[in-house]
Amino acid sequence: MNNKIEVISYKHNGVLHRVWQNTQVVRQTSDLIVLVNDRSSVIDGDGRRWKTKEPAVCYYFKKYWFNVICMLRNNSIYYYCNLSSPYVKDSEGLKYIDYDLDVKVFPSGDKIILDRDEFDFNKVDYNYSDELVNIIETELKFLLDRIDAGLVPFNNEVVLNDYKIYCNLKNQYDRKKKKAH
Repeated sequence: MNNKIEVISYKHNGVLHRVWQNTQVVRQTSDLIVLVNDRSSVIDGDGRRWKTKEPAVCYYFKKYWFNVICMLRNNSIYYYCNLSSPYVKDSEGLKYIDYDLDVKVFPSGDKIILDRDEFDFNKVDYNYSDELVNIIETELKFLLDRIDAGLVPFNNEVVLNDYKIYCNLKNQYDRKKKKAH
C-alpha cells in the first residue's frame, strides 16, 4: 500500500484542472497503469476539496488519448471515460491533459457523450490545432468501438480482478500495520 501516486490533470493551457491524492498503483505494463482510488481526497483547480464516494479502478494509457474510471457502485460498474492526452509520469505523479469530452457508460451498456459544448468552446478558447481536434475525434470513435467490443477495461471481470488485487494489497498492509502496533 506504499506504492501510492497522485494523479494530476491539466487543461490544454497548462492550468491545473484536478488532483487525486493517494491513489494506489495496482499493476503496470509498458503502456498501461491501473490505479485504485477509494474515497480519495480530490482538489479541483479552483481549490475546492472533496472525496470520491466509492472505490474506482482507473486505467491510464501511454498511447491512447483517453483514460477510464470504473466506479464500483451498488454492485454495478459505471465507466467514466475522459478524452485526454496519454499520461506521463514523473516525481510529482501521473499527469495528463483533459480534453473536455467524456463518455459515460452505464451498467446496462447504454452510453452518452458528455461535454461536447465544453469541448467546442475550449477548442476556440485554447486554440486547439486542427491536428489535435482530429486526434481527439478519432480517439473518441476508437473509444466507442472499444466500449462496444467489450475490450479492456470495458469488461467487468477485468475490473473486478484489478479491484481484488487492490483489496488483497490493502488487507496485507492492514495486517502488517496491526502487527507493528
